[in-house]
Amino acid sequence: MSNNTTPRVALVTGASGGIGRAVAARLGAEGMAVGVHYAGNRERAEATADAVNSAGGQSHLVSGDIADENAVSTMFDELESRYGGVDVVVHTAGIMLLSPLTELAFDDFDRMVRTNVRGAFVVSQQAARRVRDGGAIVNFSSSVVKLALPNYGAYAATKGAVDALTLILAKELRGRDITVNTVAPGPTATPLFLDGKSSEAVDAMKKMTPLERLGEPEDIAETVAHLAGPARWINGQIVYANGGII
Repeated sequence: MSNNTTPRVALVTGASGGIGRAVAARLGAEGMAVGVHYAGNRERAEATADAVNSAGGQSHLVSGDIADENAVSTMFDELESRYGGVDVVVHTAGIMLLSPLTELAFDDFDRMVRTNVRGAFVVSQQAARRVRDGGAIVNFSSSVVKLALPNYGAYAATKGAVDALTLILAKELRGRDITVNTVAPGPTATPLFLDGKSSEAVDAMKKMTPLERLGEPEDIAETVAHLAGPARWINGQIVYANGGII
């Protein structure tokens, strides 16, 4: 708890669906007040807010372009005004556009760099300035950085940048009692992952893990909840939440 009367406060970017929604709901179940960020689909964000409330937390919708430093600053302003401060930032927002390196359009590459790299930088910068001592910053990467799968080159490159940013920021926050970690999911049953993949491709992905299934958003949310709460001695790490995929 931040004090005797106020719950811990979290901001979850990309909370309107998939992993972001599961994370927001899980933090709500931990008793947190959750800033539910969305970029465009308010209806889906409202469904996430309902899930947070049903789980026992509080919710407040915030919207903005995560790559725009002014928009992100405004989101923090809103949460600080409403709840008094922010303790946890979970940055799940990102996009994935797959293509062989030789065929990827530069417009698509630039979109991923803006959202995945600049967005992570902007959110991490604001979080580092404004998260209360005793808090946690959790970024999102991907196990494909390590797996080096064909067609994932540009996407993996953007997530490799997030890995580097996280490891360095953890050291820069020395003395603040703020942990900084990255969660790197493996294949997870979300629209982002499943879109455009054949059933054969999905089955092949399932076989890559010893558990022979895809991850579920709730699997990832469990890892985030640990890093956001009791895991105070895990810091400056890339946590591979992927069921043992190698």
